[in-house]
Amino acid sequence: MVQKIIYDWATGKIYPHFQFVFSFKFRDLNTINCRINLRKLILDQYPYFGNILGELWKNPEGLLFIFDGLDEFKDTIDFANNQRNTEPQFMCIDPEFRCEVSDIVYSLIQHKLLPGCSVLVTSRPTALHLLEKAEISVWAEILGFVGDERKKYFNKFFEDQTVAAAVFKHVEENEILYTMCYNPSYCWILALSLGPFFTQRDRKQQQVPKTITQLYSYYIYNILKNHGREIENPRDVLLKLGEMAYTGVSKKKIVFRNEDLIEYNLQPSQFLSGFLMELLERDDSAQSVVYTFPHLTIQEFVAALTQFLNPDPGEIGKVHSEEDGQFEIFLRFVAGLSSPQSARPLEEFLGPFHLQTTCQVIDWVKEKVEEQIGNTETETGKRKLLNTFHYLFESQNKTLAQNTVGSMERLSFSGLRLTLIDCAVLSHVIGLCDTIKHLDLQQCYIHYEGLQRLGPVLHKCQGLSLSGNDLTDSCAKDLASALSTSRSLIDLNLGHNELGDSGVKRLSVALRNPDCKIQTL
Repeated sequence: MVQKIIYDWATGKIYPHFQFVFSFKFRDLNTINCRINLRKLILDQYPYFGNILGELWKNPEGLLFIFDGLDEFKDTIDFANNQRNTEPQFMCIDPEFRCEVSDIVYSLIQHKLLPGCSVLVTSRPTALHLLEKAEISVWAEILGFVGDERKKYFNKFFEDQTVAAAVFKHVEENEILYTMCYNPSYCWILALSLGPFFTQRDRKQQQVPKTITQLYSYYIYNILKNHGREIENPRDVLLKLGEMAYTGVSKKKIVFRNEDLIEYNLQPSQFLSGFLMELLERDDSAQSVVYTFPHLTIQEFVAALTQFLNPDPGEIGKVHSEEDGQFEIFLRFVAGLSSPQSARPLEEFLGPFHLQTTCQVIDWVKEKVEEQIGNTETETGKRKLLNTFHYLFESQNKTLAQNTVGSMERLSFSGLRLTLIDCAVLSHVIGLCDTIKHLDLQQCYIHYEGLQRLGPVLHKCQGLSLSGNDLTDSCAKDLASALSTSRSLIDLNLGHNELGDSGVKRLSVALRNPDCKIQTL
């Protein structure tokens, strides 16, 4: 996206008021281990600016600085820390003044360095909380593919349109997988992993992946099937690769160098290239090769897989005590790999997973759910409970789910913005409950698509609050269906939505249904 912005600016399509655009990747800034000034930072990457930088400082309004990938930055920039505004060692108000890279970024964003210039910061959602107190005037969320664009991707990916239609139909019918399709990288993983199910006759249809862990298991399975025979011991190589991947997850590192491969005793090979992409990186005068996983989630999956291949699972308990968002997806994969459906295809090439680890993970998920289930007073508590529901879903362990959430009576996520995948997971969990006395989803911004995911289980609720969810007249059909089929719903709150006249008319018909038990609306 950043490359496209720079290209469109350079070809005159956008931002004519900027004379210069300077783009930096946080992953490159991680290699700077000394105090530096903005002049040196620019000249290291744009040496041809030589002596004219002094002129640029005179007109900051004509400058745009882009900092790409805040979630990959090794330093934390605390915008709520007032010391940065009062203590001289943190203050960076001159482009010639030497300070830490984090201070330069902070000062540019807060308009203390070159006031009048513009700054664009990109990040994955995991690091957005760092920017909450920053002086930011415009926020934009990149939504990826919408509507038919998802289908178009699969039609272009597969030459055989019958296969494209079959794969897309399976994706469309699976809420979790379909929701992932907003992201082109996920579409690529979906197409690669699901394609063989609809082109090879020997595969049984019922084994087609349903969870994200199962999907990634088949992604790795296909690499092992095509390249596993090229090396003597695939289990050993994946164990080492996973240890490197896990270190990367722990240290927010997604780019690896030759010295990392040497440290983990890995040799570049055709087999390894199925997991790691080689990139050429310009480094001063020379070019060097660096390695990265095709997507961060693949790195997290391989890191999780290692926990089941390692004869000493002691590391798991240590990871599980961590309370940091950077381990969320990794832990979902750990929970998911305790499921036989996810483990089976990989065990075919890697040998059996350690039973001790699987049992330990199941106990850990049980403990997490029981610990969080009554703790939804704070936003952090709600977020943690939602994560444990993701663990439950990925584990596909029905007995475990019914033992932990089956008798749950009250559930509140009010004020927490829920994604479509969150809604699908929540729907799965509520589906395993007996009856929910009260489900509170006030101001969760679930919109029409989120309501569609939750629709099939709303009949289990006695009290339901959906106020402040941007629900419009298009949501009335799903709401009316829930009202007509529910013999338990007696209390419904739909305030602060935009249902409109047509939506209310549709609801009125459902409310007149003799089976409708609503007492308070």
